[in-house]
Amino acid sequence: MVARTQSGRYAARRRRNVVAQGLAYSATLLGLAWLVLILGALLWKGFSGVSLEAFTQMTPPPGSRGGLLNPIIGSLFLTVLAILIGTPIGILAGTYMAEYGRYDRLTSVVRFINDILLSAPSIVIGLFIYQIMVAPMGHFSGWAGGVALAVIVIPVVVRTTEDMLIMVPNTLREAACSIGLPRYLSITRICYRAARTGMVTGVLLAVARISGETAPLLFTSLNNQFFSTNLNGPVASLPVVIFQFALSPYKDWQELAWTGALIITLSVLVLSIVARTMAHSSSGR
Repeated sequence: MVARTQSGRYAARRRRNVVAQGLAYSATLLGLAWLVLILGALLWKGFSGVSLEAFTQMTPPPGSRGGLLNPIIGSLFLTVLAILIGTPIGILAGTYMAEYGRYDRLTSVVRFINDILLSAPSIVIGLFIYQIMVAPMGHFSGWAGGVALAVIVIPVVVRTTEDMLIMVPNTLREAACSIGLPRYLSITRICYRAARTGMVTGVLLAVARISGETAPLLFTSLNNQFFSTNLNGPVASLPVVIFQFALSPYKDWQELAWTGALIITLSVLVLSIVARTMAHSSSGR
């Protein structure tokens, strides 16, 4: 009797397990199917517009042939500016949290705020920078766009820097102290070198994070139909051009929007692969 009861329970558990596995596989296949459809449409429509003109000519007026040179250059300017602003701040904050105040109350507060920034909608960041920079200056600018993207960069770099420095063995720090090396030198010459790969990975992930951001740039750098490297005025960017061209009624602009979307997708894919490769090689040491 007991054996029959146990056998019935086992059969019921197996049935529930089969149902749960079936639902999990179905959800996975559904998600992959949508991903394949999206990537397929992007590749089909994006590659049809890839040509030398797309990388060598400016954005055209409706009904004319042109390319995406000025938004590509503008996006590079804004990305480099954001990395130059956000990376030092993120590394310094992460260093304090991992090396100087690992168990301080301030570190807990900073970590909590950093987690909020990691999940904050980018449009909120754009509105914030608009209020503190664009509105007082009276005009849109590339500087405001770079600062908005830097605010997105900072929490990513803070998190990866702290995690990588915490993973450095304490024996390395003790060895540096045993030979009389000051703490700041043990951090810069030993801990940074040990965690260098992971920290660079964090910067690459931050670049991939801001590559497709559109909302904060609409409130800060806006857009520029012409080629301009003047960061005191509106600057063209690839995500904003894609947004505007995709909503336009002109077929040639819509084709350029698909091409720009493909460029951003491939760029983010390459950066993600490089970052994951570096993270894997760092964890395998």
